[in-house]
Amino acid sequence: MALETALSPESLLDHTQRIELEHGRVRKAERWGPRTLDIDLMLFGDAVINTERLIVPHYDMLNRAFMLLPLCEIAPDACLPDGRLLKTILDTLDSSTIRRWHTRSA
Repeated sequence: MALETALSPESLLDHTQRIELEHGRVRKAERWGPRTLDIDLMLFGDAVINTERLIVPHYDMLNRAFMLLPLCEIAPDACLPDGRLLKTILDTLDSSTIRRWHTRSA
């Protein structure tokens, strides 16, 4: 999902982590384990952020087709702060096993 916000990056992070907690997310010592919900801040405009709590652009998004594919679908001309197009990077990754999840309409 893309959004516009007046929040600072750290404040937006606080809000996304609150949403995760409200949906049953439990933060454990195991960083890459299974979780009920994971909301990542992949980009924040042209900002480059590297703090103890937040790294933007997302630290590993360039290696994760499952992150780049939907991002490129909603923002086909999205690029990194250094100007590299994300769809060009996505073209170098294997996305053959990624399937769109469809929900039933009510």
